[in-house]
Amino acid sequence: MKTHRPYPMAFITPKGERACRAGHPWVYDAEVERIVEAGDPKEAARTWKESIESGGITPENGALVDVLSRKGAYLGTGIFSQQSKIRIRLLSTNANDAFDSAFWERKIRWAWNHRRAVMGDDVSACRMIFSEADGFCGLVVDRFNDVLVTQTLAYGMERLKPVVFPLLVKVLAEDGVVIRGIYERNDVSTRKLEGLQESCGWFPLENDFGGLGAQPALSAVPAPLAPSDEAAAAFGPTTTEIIENGVRYHVDFENGQKTGFFLDQKYNRRAVANIARGRRVLDCFTHTGSFALNAAAGGAEHVHAVDISQLAVDMAESNARLNGFENRMSFQAVNVFDLLPEIEAQKKAPYDFIILDPPAFTKSRKTIDSATRGYHEINYRAMKALPRGGYLATCSCSHFMDTDRFRKMLVSAAHDAGVQLRQIEERQQSPDHPIVWGVPETDYLKFFLFQVV
Repeated sequence: MKTHRPYPMAFITPKGERACRAGHPWVYDAEVERIVEAGDPKEAARTWKESIESGGITPENGALVDVLSRKGAYLGTGIFSQQSKIRIRLLSTNANDAFDSAFWERKIRWAWNHRRAVMGDDVSACRMIFSEADGFCGLVVDRFNDVLVTQTLAYGMERLKPVVFPLLVKVLAEDGVVIRGIYERNDVSTRKLEGLQESCGWFPLENDFGGLGAQPALSAVPAPLAPSDEAAAAFGPTTTEIIENGVRYHVDFENGQKTGFFLDQKYNRRAVANIARGRRVLDCFTHTGSFALNAAAGGAEHVHAVDISQLAVDMAESNARLNGFENRMSFQAVNVFDLLPEIEAQKKAPYDFIILDPPAFTKSRKTIDSATRGYHEINYRAMKALPRGGYLATCSCSHFMDTDRFRKMLVSAAHDAGVQLRQIEERQQSPDHPIVWGVPETDYLKFFLFQVV
């Protein structure tokens, strides 16, 4: 490593150092002991404790900083956030990296080439950038045919949009993929933790790939173009159509949940389709109907799809008509926690295949116990409602509900329901959502397929 570095230097605790060396890209505020001006890391390590009363410096919000051990060992370079508890998000552990447009273009190519390799024909609807798993702190990019839909959840990445977003289009264009626009879905409350406002709209993209060599100034970050007649004329409608597992979907990326469609269950839906033939299926928390439609495509006798949101039910019903499945499907806006006990009380077992794909019941460790009770309730009720020999597909998309805890919950639910679970498959998210060892947040989706006996 060079003896003089151009970035401010953040010295961190031994706990933070262990996490960095294990591959985790986050440095929390409590792990940052002191930040000093750019200079010689070894010299700074010798002198920083002597002048600790001076308080060090506070880098510019979104600035690049080097992360060092107490002894001055280089651990990586990341983006500094003045407000977030995640104070530094590492971009690289290579001291020779220059964080110019070539750096970001290289990382985009790596991400895109991975999707082409693992998704095959399904690459037309995939997660192109999966945040820290691809080295893009706080950035998610989903591709829906000719549209990219993004969420930017870190201050530093917000600064870098004028660099990164045009390069996304450039890399795809060179591979023959024409993108008509980039739509930002930044209507998420977690942006406030980074000092960012919520917003939605088209990114004001220009197909000009010059002048991207330097990190842009804060004033260079353009505001999104809110949905309007002008924006529609420039970029087209905020809906599109995709095909997944041979099933067609309308995707409303302006109003749908997250980026408009959940791509991570792609191959888990295929597993459901493989055993749905001739069965009476109940799809709970159907959202846009993806599991229900795959069951219908797999030859289910009838599929009843339910969700608490009428908007979601309407979209699922529209997707059924799009595929010609409306005669074998029915839809209902209802609370699943109310519906499952009603079905159990009928004693008729109207369904022999139940699918549970709920939203995350917890987004923090503080609520994990109540979330576990929620998961237990719906799985217990589903097991009681199924006939012996029936099938259960059950999921959790919460990182905090780890696999061991989810398994224990299922064991408890089965015991209370007086049934035994015969496992058919255990699966995770599709490979366009790569799991990085050392970064447990990237390992979040649990999917089990059982026969209930």
